[in-house]
Formats: sequence, C-alpha cells, structure tokens
Amino acid sequence: MKKIGILFGQERSFPKAFVDRVNSMKVSGVIAEPVNINKVAQGVATDYAVIIDRISQDVPFYRAYLKNAALTGTAVINNPFWWSADEKFFNNCLALQVGVPVPNTVLLPSRDHPTDTSAESFSNLSFPLDWKGIFEYIGFPAYMKPHSGGGWKSVYKINNADELFDKFAETEQLVMMLQEEIKFDAYFRCYSIGRKYVRIMHYEPRNPHHLRYVADFNVPASLIKTMEDYVLRLNNALGYDFNTVEFAIRDGIPYAIDFCNPAPDADVNSVGQENFDWVVEHAAKYAIERALDQQPGGNNLTWGTFIQESAQGKLVGVPEKKAKAAAPKKAAAPKTGTAKAKK
Repeated sequence: MKKIGILFGQERSFPKAFVDRVNSMKVSGVIAEPVNINKVAQGVATDYAVIIDRISQDVPFYRAYLKNAALTGTAVINNPFWWSADEKFFNNCLALQVGVPVPNTVLLPSRDHPTDTSAESFSNLSFPLDWKGIFEYIGFPAYMKPHSGGGWKSVYKINNADELFDKFAETEQLVMMLQEEIKFDAYFRCYSIGRKYVRIMHYEPRNPHHLRYVADFNVPASLIKTMEDYVLRLNNALGYDFNTVEFAIRDGIPYAIDFCNPAPDADVNSVGQENFDWVVEHAAKYAIERALDQQPGGNNLTWGTFIQESAQGKLVGVPEKKAKAAAPKKAAAPKTGTAKAKK
C-alpha cells in the first residue's frame, strides 16, 4: 500500500478535503492521511510514498524531517532542498533568464548588522549605496519587502526617499528588496500543480483578504494564454510542483509580481468554492500520479530546469549556439610521442 501524507499547520479545509478526495478516488493500492510523526531517526524511511508539504517553511523541524524522508525514498512536494535554497530576489533574476517580465527590483543590505558581524564584515560594500541611481531605476511609488519570506509581513509602500529611510530603519536584520510599483489594469493569481495544471484566478489585492478573489477583469484570451505560458516557464525553471504566480497587467503586459509561494493559500473561505474544488481535485490527481510512479528507497524528487541545466554545465536562458561559444574551452589533450616524462 502506498500512502500519501499531507503535512500542515493551522489550516483545516484544504488538508481534510485533499485526504477525502484522494481516498474517494479509490485507486488500488493508494491511500491518503495526515502525516503522523512519532520519531525521526537518521536514514530511516517514512511510511509515505508521497508527502505534500504545507508548513515546513515555518517549522524547521519539519523541514529537516522532509529532507530525511526525501533521501530515503519519499516524493516530497515541494522539493525541500530547493525550497530551502530559494528566495524572491533570485526568482526575479531567473524570471528574466526565461523571458518573463518582472518589475525593476534592487536588493538592499540589512539595515542592522547581522548577529555576530560588525562594520568590518562589510569591507566590500560601498557606503553610502548609490541611492540616487537606485531611485532613478526604481522610481516612486515603490514597494519594499523582504527578499525571502511569504505573506504580507514587513511589506511597505514607499512614496519618497525620506519615507524609504524611515521604514528601512524598522526592518532591522531583514534583507529587503525595493521594487517599482506596477500600476495595474488587472491582476491575476495562478495555481500551478505538477508543472502542467494551471488555474488562472481573477484577484484584487486591494480588497479585504476575504474578498480578494471576488474580481472579474475583462481581458483577451491571448493574455490568459500568455499567463499560462509564463506560469509553466517559471515553475519548470524553479522546479515547484505546487505554487502560485501573481501577475499585474500593465499596458497589456503581465508582470510576475510574486511566484515564490510553495505553500499557497488554499482555504475555501479565501479562495472561494470553485477555486477550492479545482485545487483539491488537481492536487489529489497529481499526488496519486507521484505515488504510482514512486520507487521505494529511490530518489523521487523533482528538480527544475535551472538546477538540471546547471548540473550539466549549461547557461540558463542562453540559446544553444551562444552557450557553446561562451562555454570554457577544454584543455588540449597531452600529445603522445617520444618525449619522456620528467622525473
């Protein structure tokens, strides 16, 4: 029997509905249940063929548990090794490589010195930064937010330089991004499951939380198709099998605003019944696919094309001809002949 587990925190509607839906499909040899952990020993496999992770970003113990599970054969959704390494600024950099528009963004060093560092730790950092150049590149209004992290924690709308420095002082040791504001005509939030199932949802981030999915933007079918393409490009590059991508539409161009959401909101009370039913159905379908494909004791993780191509020495987002030209040349093989090797 192959077990599918779901690891979750305070949420209730999605985990229960997911378990119920998998079991209602009555796939021979597959069952689902909430993950139960009573001991974690190094190198010892879990009972789960698949685990969907909804909480390890907030609980380091769970993240370590999932890495051990992955090493011993569990297919973990999402890959806990990649999730540990990823962050939002890198996401933006990679988006440019795969041809997805993103807002102009700069990375800012933490306002306060990280613990166990001093001014001497920052010998390579100019002081002051090129604030004039940064402001010209980003413009105002702008948004300042953590380069890593989820939700709306420590997110500021910045209207001028004085306001930036005032709010920056509140961020302490957080590493922040400053990002241009995209004044949008329409906004969408898109589920991506298995890097093949995509759900485009009309979304209004300016509404109260419980009303954000109560929106209806009149956009052409071609724009919906473009967003589907961008969702798949991003998630194939990043390697996320469960994620959401947000797009702000300006002058007909979808700008990817936030796409590092490996445990996206799936509560029925916020996403609405129709979207909820879709994500439950497709999460269950995909988890069963992974369970049936899972090889006990094997490596059942998935990786994005960024990691795969990096491991093969390819340049991400660079056409094949240019990549070959840019690749380092191999050293010439030693000539054979009568010359004797030096002792």
